[in-house]
Amino acid sequence: MRIVVDARELCGRPTGVGRYLSGLLDAWAASSRPGHEWILIAPAALPDASRWPFEVRRVDGSGGSAWEQFTLPRAVSAARADVFFAPGYTAPLTMPAPLVLTVHDVSYFAHPEWFSLREGVRRRLLTAWSARRARAVITDTQFSAAEIGQHIGLPSAKIRVIPLGLAPRATASGTREPMVLYAGSVFERRRVDRLIRSFDGVVARVPDARLEIVGENRTRRPHIDLESIRNQSAHPERIAIRSYVDDATLASLYARASVFAFMSEYEGFGLTPLEALAAGVPPVLLDTPVARETCGDAARYISPSAGDEEIAQGIAELLVDDRVRADLLAHAGSVLSRYDWARTAQATLAVLEEAGGGR
Repeated sequence: MRIVVDARELCGRPTGVGRYLSGLLDAWAASSRPGHEWILIAPAALPDASRWPFEVRRVDGSGGSAWEQFTLPRAVSAARADVFFAPGYTAPLTMPAPLVLTVHDVSYFAHPEWFSLREGVRRRLLTAWSARRARAVITDTQFSAAEIGQHIGLPSAKIRVIPLGLAPRATASGTREPMVLYAGSVFERRRVDRLIRSFDGVVARVPDARLEIVGENRTRRPHIDLESIRNQSAHPERIAIRSYVDDATLASLYARASVFAFMSEYEGFGLTPLEALAAGVPPVLLDTPVARETCGDAARYISPSAGDEEIAQGIAELLVDDRVRADLLAHAGSVLSRYDWARTAQATLAVLEEAGGGR
């Protein structure tokens, strides 16, 4: 079977969908079944392409909606695909092959106020049309499956819940620092601004505490100036904000942090809290259905209605109370055992084979 993949999210510095696709490709490369031919189509060079034994076809363009809707279908047709895999929400509406689509969340349906009118309409229309056109729609959690059914109207039989995997990460054996870590792209819904504002309360309880924030600021409605909020803090020197760090630096932060803070109001899955847990860092999360589904008893939960002082108290307690930290980490093994890229890739390939086999 010839499986063609939209690989544009692997261009540049992959985040979100790019990391999802990378995890799948790594697992497929390690255990690819005989008889399958893989073709990755992208609008630019793929920096890590050499690590996968798959054909890469570069079809120049912006990688935006015009490339997706007009250039990509021609490339898929030329590749004579038996099935096409779109890992990031949308696909060409004139796709000349059976389509399997991954929709990680439907935030633009559930919270249209987080998007401009034009962007929200574009995302809603393209995602809904793509999902209805697809042979199968994959999503990461039962929470997202229910939201897709509610907002797009897909029958449950068409939606496949396949949790993401986690890359192996060694747990540090050294002494943890009084460091609070946030990692992930910065969106309005992740309330990194509240995390910074609450940090004065953390320092009041733990004077040597530090806050490390790593992630590209992608806030728009409104744009949130994190540096300005940091400078308004009573302890700006204890707050570091970086849009990007390399893998080795991020691994070092995970190895030294004592708490991972993720105050997100809405996620389709939420990968970085699990990555933190895998590195031995207990997460403090806003109490949402998807946070409970993914992290279970291995996280400390803060009420969505909590004020800055309650957030500070929850974080500070984990910084100083080894018993509370140990209680959370005792549940890590059972939680993390659910997330394995080999199983994720195997289940995803089964969906692709089913969709392509009936062509």
